Amino acid sequence: MPIFRHGTFVDDDWQIPADDEPIPEAGKVALSKARYLVERAALSRRDAAIGVVLTAGDTLDDIVAALPRLALVVIRIPKYFDGRPYSLARLLRDRHGFAGEVRAAGDVLRDQIALMLRAGFDSFDVTHPGTIEALREKRIVAVRHHYQPASAEASETQPDDRPWRRVSAALF
Repeated sequence: MPIFRHGTFVDDDWQIPADDEPIPEAGKVALSKARYLVERAALSRRDAAIGVVLTAGDTLDDIVAALPRLALVVIRIPKYFDGRPYSLARLLRDRHGFAGEVRAAGDVLRDQIALMLRAGFDSFDVTHPGTIEALREKRIVAVRHHYQPASAEASETQPDDRPWRRVSAALF
């Protein structure tokens, strides 16, 4: 299934096997946090990129040391009203300096996309049909002037000598 990354839908080149499925021998693979922790020694010998799949209630405590080796963190969003994924993304970017891809997967509504980008997400595996359609048609608009910095600060500029003002880049 295609994912939305950098303003367009692209084919997903990651494999995300269920915990009871074998790990593919080749290619990029992302595993649940529990499975990653059990199999991390064997995974360290792989040549392909590794990722971890978190759910909204997971913590980062057990995987902080592994973050520099991870290329992807998928945060599953079971329901659009759950705010914990925003916190996980901010912690990954701001506290731990994670430079890989942070993906939101699940029930994401169109109104959340701009805020998720500011929180540090860079790709979306969306299940909500209306959001998919809005992304495809580039109908998502966002407030571009802010007073607080974002985790995606590199995409923001300061328009004048007031250090608290920020202007976000256009979404698409």
